[in-house]
Amino acid sequence: MKLYCLSGHPTLPCNVLKFKSTTIMLDCGLDTTSVLNFLPLPLVHSPRLSKLPGWVSKDGTVNLEKELKECAGRVFVDSQPEFCLPERELLDLSTIDVILISNYHCMMALPYITEHTGFTGTVYATEPTLQIGRLLMEELVNFMERVPKAQSATCWKNKEIQRMLPGPLKDAVDVWTWKRCYSMQEVNSALSKVQLVGYSQKVELFGAVQISPLSSGYSLGSSNWIIQSHHEKVSYVSGSSLLTTHPQPMDQSSLKNSDVLILTGLTQMPTANPDGMLGEFCSNLAMTIRAGGNVLVPCYSSGVIYDLLECLYQFIESASLGTTPFYFISPVANSSLEFSQIFAEWLCHNKQTKVYLPEPPFPHAELIQTNKLKHYPSIHGDFSSEFRQPCVVFTGHPSLRFGDVVHFMELWGKSSLNTIIFTEPDFSYLDALAPYQPLAMKCVYCPIDTRLNFHQVSKLLKEVQPVHVVCPEQYTQPPLTQSHRSDLMLELQPPPMPYRRCSVLNLPFRRRYERVYILPELANSLVPSEIKPGISVATVSAVLHSKDNKHTLQSTNVFLPCLVLAPKPLLSGAVPLEAFLATLQKHGITEVKVEETADGHILHLQAEDTLIQLEEDGTHIVCDNNEPLRTTLRDLVLRFLQKL
Repeated sequence: MKLYCLSGHPTLPCNVLKFKSTTIMLDCGLDTTSVLNFLPLPLVHSPRLSKLPGWVSKDGTVNLEKELKECAGRVFVDSQPEFCLPERELLDLSTIDVILISNYHCMMALPYITEHTGFTGTVYATEPTLQIGRLLMEELVNFMERVPKAQSATCWKNKEIQRMLPGPLKDAVDVWTWKRCYSMQEVNSALSKVQLVGYSQKVELFGAVQISPLSSGYSLGSSNWIIQSHHEKVSYVSGSSLLTTHPQPMDQSSLKNSDVLILTGLTQMPTANPDGMLGEFCSNLAMTIRAGGNVLVPCYSSGVIYDLLECLYQFIESASLGTTPFYFISPVANSSLEFSQIFAEWLCHNKQTKVYLPEPPFPHAELIQTNKLKHYPSIHGDFSSEFRQPCVVFTGHPSLRFGDVVHFMELWGKSSLNTIIFTEPDFSYLDALAPYQPLAMKCVYCPIDTRLNFHQVSKLLKEVQPVHVVCPEQYTQPPLTQSHRSDLMLELQPPPMPYRRCSVLNLPFRRRYERVYILPELANSLVPSEIKPGISVATVSAVLHSKDNKHTLQSTNVFLPCLVLAPKPLLSGAVPLEAFLATLQKHGITEVKVEETADGHILHLQAEDTLIQLEEDGTHIVCDNNEPLRTTLRDLVLRFLQKL
């Protein structure tokens, strides 16, 4: 059993498991942190960005003024943003049989895999994962296509030139593999390969293994996966949460008795308490509005935003913010808010019961009805005529490199009355803000990450007790900035097996058993013999028939009717020494010298010049040219053994 690791990002995983003749891809996360190296894409012409000076090396030998721009001491690529893809050279991706998706954040690289590698298999995901994943992809494509860039920067990727660039461009990994965003046509083609599954539904793959998704408690439809054969079990735990938020709670008990547990997608903010961050978010928002400023919340169009809106719903009245307008701007804002209300069976019990009252499970429905929350596809059209300040705007993209958020950064960045509140943990907020410096607006960092922290995962592993744990190497050592915090790493016995991008692990357990079926007519012909009370044994002569990884014993008469020979009987039991010596004496063999060995005894029949070796798993008679004596001794030994 092998595990190929195609991503170096622990919360955006992409691994391939080879298990019992099947090749299974576990998630295909897209590392979007690469976009931080690019200039933002403004929706309207930005004089500030257009006047940025080009970059020239200090000695003047490298001139990339057209590709690279300098801003506040940092260098950015002036081109369409590009993404760091999962590794595609480690193995032939056309051999992948199935792709299992754990949540909608971990499927963003799907079109690159299914449309450009010769992939012909099936993708398995839950319905909310598919539908919300589609929205996130559609939003990403929309952000890119509405601000097209004619030029494509490639010279800076030359290894010799990249070496001369200032950081962080100098240290960017695998820049030649970075790719522009896919098209909507590729998205639709990729998602047409998805087959929907429900929690605990069992799906057979080629008769070899069975896969089953379990609720992971992190987001709508998010899953952990069980991959098992008749005698082996692998659990894949990715992006899980034990906190009580809007999704169904995590199914922990089904993870028990795993031979291997592959662990990924832990919290990116192990020291930040989500409840504390929510409180800080609300208080900073209220403080800014009361001072007459605007609040900008860069966010994804699904996920944490549902919890933020729910928190604000309870907070608005008590904080006297009832007249403050809240705007949610995204090409898929309407669909996202509607989907959250219709996937009732994927919600926690609390929210499910509201559906039958009937009430909308999320309070943002009421915010929309009372006009406190308004949603728009973009800043153009209705929004521009209805927009009033001070207000709170939720919009994307959290990287601040594309989407409507770029416009608000240019619009509000120069006033210290305004505040930007970062709630998504995927991007360094300092790197996200770098191309907007110098910035007057206040910045608040409240990362809300509900995924498992190290304390929770240690407790979980003690309960489910897998034989082996496999995880990204980042989890086996403390963070670089907090090297003294041994509580921010996984400490297990035996130690977990770490992996990094491009590593191939031989997983440390061997398959020992295979299930074989026996046909009724063959079973009917068996003659069991009792070898000890309650235990019977029967010999079988049959043909082993294997098809689609199912093995069946069939009667030899069906295949070889004229070649069937009566099988020799099998012998079982042990020859007791004292009783055997007494029997020899009765038959006139009296001169017997007994020698004890590590495996049993050697009997030397001196008068007959013959040896009998009595061992646990066999008896040997050694006599020279005396066939009648050998036959007699054999028959005496057989008296003590049972024939099957």
